[in-house]
Amino acid sequence: MKANRGCAENAGSYEDNSRIPIWIQGRTLLSFGGAESDEESPHAGRAALAKRHAQDGQPKAVNARNGKRKSRNDYMQNRVSATVENLRRLFVLGLFGVLIACLLPPAVAPCFGAEAGQSASPKLAGILTYISNGWSALTRSMDECKTLYDPKSSSQSVLYFPEDFPIPTDVEKLERSCPVRIRRLPVVIHRLGQIDPRKIRPEGLLYLPHPYVVPGGMFNEMYGWDSYFILRGLLQSGKLELARGMVENFLFEMERYGGVLNANRTYYLTRSQPPFLTAMVRAVYEAKKSGGRDDRAWLRKAYPFAVKDDQFWTRAPHLAGTTGLSRYFDFGEGPAPEMSAGYYRRVAGYFLLHPESAQEYLMRANSPHALQNLPGPIFPVYICNPGGSSPATKASGEKNCDAAGSIALSKAFYKGDRSLRESGFDITFKFGPFGAATPDYAPVGLNSLLYQEEKNLEWMAQELGHSEEARQWRERAEQRRERITKYFWNPQRGLYFDYNFKSGRQSDYIYATTFYPLWVGAASREQADAVIRNLKQFEEPGGIVMSRQRTGAQWDYPYGWAPLQLIAAEGLRRYGDQTDANRISSEFLSMVAENFERDHTIREKYNVVTRSSETSIQVGYTQNVIGFGWTNGVFLALLHELPAASRARLSALALQRLTDYSFEATLPFALPPTRKKPAFQPSSSVAP
Repeated sequence: MKANRGCAENAGSYEDNSRIPIWIQGRTLLSFGGAESDEESPHAGRAALAKRHAQDGQPKAVNARNGKRKSRNDYMQNRVSATVENLRRLFVLGLFGVLIACLLPPAVAPCFGAEAGQSASPKLAGILTYISNGWSALTRSMDECKTLYDPKSSSQSVLYFPEDFPIPTDVEKLERSCPVRIRRLPVVIHRLGQIDPRKIRPEGLLYLPHPYVVPGGMFNEMYGWDSYFILRGLLQSGKLELARGMVENFLFEMERYGGVLNANRTYYLTRSQPPFLTAMVRAVYEAKKSGGRDDRAWLRKAYPFAVKDDQFWTRAPHLAGTTGLSRYFDFGEGPAPEMSAGYYRRVAGYFLLHPESAQEYLMRANSPHALQNLPGPIFPVYICNPGGSSPATKASGEKNCDAAGSIALSKAFYKGDRSLRESGFDITFKFGPFGAATPDYAPVGLNSLLYQEEKNLEWMAQELGHSEEARQWRERAEQRRERITKYFWNPQRGLYFDYNFKSGRQSDYIYATTFYPLWVGAASREQADAVIRNLKQFEEPGGIVMSRQRTGAQWDYPYGWAPLQLIAAEGLRRYGDQTDANRISSEFLSMVAENFERDHTIREKYNVVTRSSETSIQVGYTQNVIGFGWTNGVFLALLHELPAASRARLSALALQRLTDYSFEATLPFALPPTRKKPAFQPSSSVAP
């Protein structure tokens, strides 16, 4: 792909103790004007246009020297200037609409036809250039020092190789040029959970043979389900070999580390992430085939690994009781190494104040027996005077606080906490507060993805001439589809819900994973229609919101994430609902573009209620990381799927948000109607 030299714009840069006390006490989306600088107030363009409009309709210019009105010629000159300015803006808008309608794969790229001599909107070119440059900025290779750094750890960088794998010469040189040590794992690993990562000291990065794209920020490794959405963007950008190399890395993980990892760090050797392996294999294979190369040999290589991945999810301990469905389950014990003790202190405090939710997750830590069997830190509890800030004794000798014993989180809590992280939804309260009950649930999302995996395995077997195996996979997929309906579908509410197989009851937690059965094709026509009728429960000005629960967690209200926008929009399209899919896509795309114009970055998540990248996370890590791999990929995929008319409307909506001034009477096409705010209101906060 040729470089687009005429439209380059600077892209945004990418850039505890064991005993912890607890105290208890009584800019605009697109700017078509060239005059405003990026440093101006976001409303500067709107104010200037409003001022010109006022001058146009009611000329009040006064001669500063003698107080006399200007001549009629001066007034007419102002009228002409204002008219020319408006026409110029309309011309640019029309040109922008034509250009954006020309979007074709893989020319989602940088300038929308700039190579043909056209001139695209600099602001749109900016976000696409940012994404295009981002693939290089976010790509990691084992021969580069930046790959080895772990922002989540204070330990010296260590690169681990499989116990029986030869160390390449170019990697051996890293010890001389980078602050890194190269080590081998202590044993040959055949399955996830085989080795306790706590015995691998210091923790470090796991070797992968091919370059890969990371999400960004503190996530400086190759993640499981992130990579599918990144891969969608890479294929849209024509970076087939980079995408293929990432799939090869996952096959390497399965062969050398026992399975598809949460990410390639030693502390992730106990868990996976949502199963997208067969979807990635199929996407790469079909992209190569459409380019004229039917690589059956590569598909044949990938097939047994895909079978192994399915076995991982359909055998104990990933079975959800006797339902025939699957669950998330981390093999590890104790606190997640990537989380601080401070996080678990806040969790313990929440359960202490909400005993009805504590169940088996909180325990007293006073007896010697309890102290010997605790999997995590101990938290002393103090009862303090009103206004007291510490348990210290006052100068008068009176105590501010009295010790009230110690508490700790149980093994069951840490198992649930770790298993929630395998789901990728860390943190949400949909499996109970802080996800503590995750192992008790058969999730809609996971089992929908396994249905897709079994359908993809049917397709792979058919492509490879294994007709009998294809028939078996088809039968297994049909059985899972029937169970998805039996356990997850709620005909009264017209939505899918997770199933607590321990209590034998459906959850009542409304969640965006209800779109997964549509995305994978597991829903009937009637079920899909019912979900579509309930779209208002999820749709916000910036797209699909994760839930209606205000918990303070990043995977709940009011936040929306790129992967769920793609899954929802493509799920709607699969069942013929192009109108809603186009609108949701446009809402999300315009929000991302609008925020990019303000801070010149793309973020991990967005507040889809306020259409802002500004977040206020109270549960889990609080950053809104920039980069960002899967948002970049989804942006390209959604933009490509919009029809030409929707792209033109998106450009019109951009101008509408820019000015707060209606050009509707003079536009050559209609602006999209303003969507009413959903009547469904979020539940009250349950966050600590």
